Amino acid sequence: MGSVLPIAETPAQAALLAGGAPKVCFFEECGKDSVPLVGGKCSSLGELINAGVRVPPGFALTTNGYADFMRDAGILADIRGILDGLDHEDMDALEAASAEIRAMIESRPMSIELEDLIAEAYRKLSVRCYLPAVPVAVRSSATAEDLPGASFAGQQDTYLWIRGIDDVMHHVRRCISSLYTGRAIAYRMKMGFPHEQVAISVGVQKMANSFTAGVMFTVHPATGDRSVIVIDSNFGFGESVVSGEVTPDHFVVDKVTLDIVERTISKKELCHTVDLKTQKSVALPVPAERQNIQSILDDEITELAWMAKKIEKHYGRPMDIEWAIDKNLPAGGNIFILQARPETIWSNRQKPSATGASTSAMDYIVASLLTGKRMT
Repeated sequence: MGSVLPIAETPAQAALLAGGAPKVCFFEECGKDSVPLVGGKCSSLGELINAGVRVPPGFALTTNGYADFMRDAGILADIRGILDGLDHEDMDALEAASAEIRAMIESRPMSIELEDLIAEAYRKLSVRCYLPAVPVAVRSSATAEDLPGASFAGQQDTYLWIRGIDDVMHHVRRCISSLYTGRAIAYRMKMGFPHEQVAISVGVQKMANSFTAGVMFTVHPATGDRSVIVIDSNFGFGESVVSGEVTPDHFVVDKVTLDIVERTISKKELCHTVDLKTQKSVALPVPAERQNIQSILDDEITELAWMAKKIEKHYGRPMDIEWAIDKNLPAGGNIFILQARPETIWSNRQKPSATGASTSAMDYIVASLLTGKRMT
């Protein structure tokens, strides 16, 4: 993998530092070309906001701010030494290295300048949301997320319902350290991405107080069918759906007519929500009388599908989208997109030829259906 340079001395970081790029910026200041500055997740949120999609507001600690923190912490050489010679298949050694690196990062203080910048951005966000110490999700956003041919998404951490600047600062450091989880280290090694070339940004986004949340795909994740939108939902925050803790309600929507063509209501025994006493995100059992009730209204399914079509059209490719419905806001303005990234499984799969191996009209039709090809 060649020689390893300090993080702040890679070409991308050097360009950012030399150009005086900001250390903190709000999402609306970002766009699809901002990945080197704020990572894939935050750049996507900025792109969505500027495209007119309803997204909770927030800000990002940029890769410039990250580079400053890591340089000031004085641990870059130590990290290189710990990672040198590791085998990406030796998970015990990777987890031990991860624990050592993460403890180093999380124990280091931020500079006064960087703390002030984050605190001021959090204050402005609270003012904008008309809520003191606004609850936020603190999400990592790596610069190598969702690159063609490799998906780093989900390898770093997300923390929900964080309130107060001290907790925000603590979880920003935890997100930075999650760049060095055992899984993330192993994946970079396997894919041939030098560790020092994958910087990280941290997004701090207003938390939607979700009555219902989940994910949706603008291509069927099981079949690759691009004529439908698939929506999975559960009560509370979307964490239970994303993590696979529950079997969510499942809906398939026709992409043209927005009709619900398939509906599966599951028994949902667990949800993530806020504990009003501790102001923390907790996993709670769903009351028995609600477990078999549809977690999202049909009108909301239709609006989500419409939003998914708009997002797919903007990006020009199938998308993987996280969403939430805020119970504190009135219908018509309470559905929010929390994240949107390119779908990587079917989009990167080589489509089999509909001809060639096909020997009959029926073979051609079946092959076309399997590849999601529209018959004309």
